[in-house]
Amino acid sequence: MKKFLVLICAACLLIGGCGSDKVQRIGMIEYENVTEEAFNKQRKKVAEEKHESLDFEYIFFENMASMLLALKSGQIECMSTYEGVAKYLVKNNSDLEYEPLSPELTDVFCCAMREEDFALKKEFDGAILKMTHDGTLTKLVRKYIAEFYFDQTPETIEMPKFYNDSIVKVGVTGDLPLLDYIRPDGVPAGFNTAVLAEISQLIGKNFVIVQIDSGARAAALASRKVDVVFWAVVPQTEEILPLNVDKPDGVILTEPYFSDKNVHVKLR
Repeated sequence: MKKFLVLICAACLLIGGCGSDKVQRIGMIEYENVTEEAFNKQRKKVAEEKHESLDFEYIFFENMASMLLALKSGQIECMSTYEGVAKYLVKNNSDLEYEPLSPELTDVFCCAMREEDFALKKEFDGAILKMTHDGTLTKLVRKYIAEFYFDQTPETIEMPKFYNDSIVKVGVTGDLPLLDYIRPDGVPAGFNTAVLAEISQLIGKNFVIVQIDSGARAAALASRKVDVVFWAVVPQTEEILPLNVDKPDGVILTEPYFSDKNVHVKLR
């Protein structure tokens, strides 16, 4: 997902600081549809309208690796990501910890496609709804997130193979471990990959996983390098940030298959 990403995402804390009185620099995977300058300008405008002081600013990063390096080198005080990602980072970095937001802020995860691929979206929607109703998604969340030992490397997941000419190229970034995750050997794994395998089985189409950069998600769709990309959707409230900040023109989104809380990751 985009640095998303989401890290990918790639993704997206909108309120709160990191536990200090000075202006905080909060890292986040950049949005697809708004610049860092425009994002901070909107936040400042909202604060001024409410006669509040703004004691933090957001710094956009292209991927999780560069954002984590910035945190450890002191370029930022904390970074915004998801609780599932934070658990993985803390388990694998003894110098990190995370704290939840107050009030709580939750994003949902879905798949993005080109708007002309509406028939494919309907197939994905049908599969996601079936997996929701029959408990498959709950089982996958339990196996790959809730009960997973985050210091382990997820097992590889084989995609179903069908003897037909259907090929759906799905982009992954690896920027939201263990949601959107790529193993050290370069093989995609983890929760999203498991979800993909189930969808492939249900719709009877061959999925080919393509590694892409978080910042190039929309471009990868538009250029047809991929047909599907994992996507995180922030709460739609223009009071906090511009609408469609995370949804470029020409992109359609499937039904959500997962949600997770935003948290701050910081040095201990």
